[in-house]
Amino acid sequence: MENSEQPLLSTRDEDQTPGQPHNPILANTSLFSSHNANYGNDIDPINGVGDFFREFFVESKKLWRLAGPAIFSSLCRYSLGAVTQVFAGHLSALDLAAFAIENSVIGGFSSGILFGMGSALETLCGQAFGARRPDMLGIYLQRSWVILITTSLLLLSFLYIFAGQILKLIGQTEAISKAAGIFARWMIPQLFAYATYFPIIKFLQSQRKIMMMAWISFVALILHTVFSWLLMLKLGWGLVGAAVVLNASWWFIVVALLLYVLSGSCGHAWSGFSWKAFQNLWAFVRLSLASGVMLCLEVWYFMALTLFAGYLKDAEVSVDALSICVRVSNELGAGHPRTAKFAILVVVISSFFISLVLSLILVLGRRQYPALFSSNPEVKQQVYALTPLLAVCIVINNVQPVLSGVAIGAGWQAFVAYVNIGCYYVFGVPLGLILGYVLHFGVKGIWCGMLSGTVVQTCILFGMIYRTNWNREPFLSDRKGSHDPEPILPGIANPKFVYEERI
Repeated sequence: MENSEQPLLSTRDEDQTPGQPHNPILANTSLFSSHNANYGNDIDPINGVGDFFREFFVESKKLWRLAGPAIFSSLCRYSLGAVTQVFAGHLSALDLAAFAIENSVIGGFSSGILFGMGSALETLCGQAFGARRPDMLGIYLQRSWVILITTSLLLLSFLYIFAGQILKLIGQTEAISKAAGIFARWMIPQLFAYATYFPIIKFLQSQRKIMMMAWISFVALILHTVFSWLLMLKLGWGLVGAAVVLNASWWFIVVALLLYVLSGSCGHAWSGFSWKAFQNLWAFVRLSLASGVMLCLEVWYFMALTLFAGYLKDAEVSVDALSICVRVSNELGAGHPRTAKFAILVVVISSFFISLVLSLILVLGRRQYPALFSSNPEVKQQVYALTPLLAVCIVINNVQPVLSGVAIGAGWQAFVAYVNIGCYYVFGVPLGLILGYVLHFGVKGIWCGMLSGTVVQTCILFGMIYRTNWNREPFLSDRKGSHDPEPILPGIANPKFVYEERI
């Protein structure tokens, strides 16, 4: 029975084979393999090209069986904003800029915090599912709801209410600040949809219940497209229509997923609402904050890219062009010791080649696709000029999230947060500002500088993963007689025990 002193998750399940280490990195099924983590299921050593391709094919089938529906679901959800941006681009340059600033800065800031804090469930639910403790998943889900909804109510809602004043204070033009501020107040319901939605998807992903998420997201996208056209263009509601449809679409997804969870489809993982959700909250908050800081530093980085573009001459054109490129990049990216290591390799290789194909398609169609987002000739020309840089960005941004996913599954959030600060904000942002403003390269300079920060961060994550010793027991709880300090949270790996030099 759980009490306030009980750890978030015990490090060893009572049904686990004695002497067998429980490894949350490998137990997180959303990250690696469909097998439970045990050495008996480890792949054979790879001794040649034939062995490599055989195991690559086997691991790819596992990957796409889990990742395929998840990719489709993410693509549909991200497309809600893309569809709205397409229709906003056919209203006016100001409406498109206002939507881009609100969606990237106000919405991006808030969703970054909530998504990051909700990602704590990716570690905890993955461990609980791997340790055969499904009863804990529902408790974790409710705790995450408590934390995220409270954060939205007490902190983030004020960001939406005073968005216009905040944007003007940080240097955006009067016209963009006013239009984006009005739109932001209309988007407050979406904030609470985020707070409810992000924990649900982590809860379902940890149980591999992905197909229902994909179907619900697909239906939402179809309805969203039809009603966006009807309200924004046909009935002339403009950005007010965009806000109404976006809010309705997100809440449609949330309510549908809630009904799915409450219907009993998750078995023992959901046994009803419980007061246990309010116990041990502070430890949960600590992990949520660690996850939040790590992911927010990534999300806010590209939010800053759109924000800085608003300070350039012809701000509306610069913001419109850059927001289109960032949106396209986001859309296309929304696509056992040896087993863990090989699974990472398969995902990275697959992501790289997919992004390469998508980048080639964009480069070949760079004269056509800007017309989908805007009818403004200046905006279309700017997007055309930025497309080669966009192609490079897509390749990098398709590999980098894979490595960040490894960090989340491994419990490296706090360490990677420091890496992100150094690469993004100490190196990337200053370089982008120098290229964009001092050397007068404009939007292209800002993007090149900040993309350089992403490249450095990706290389560091590659190095960390390569130098990790997957063959040694990395968890403090399994080190008998260890005098090292306790891990960050009970049952969660301390990064210094996971990251060890290869021997």
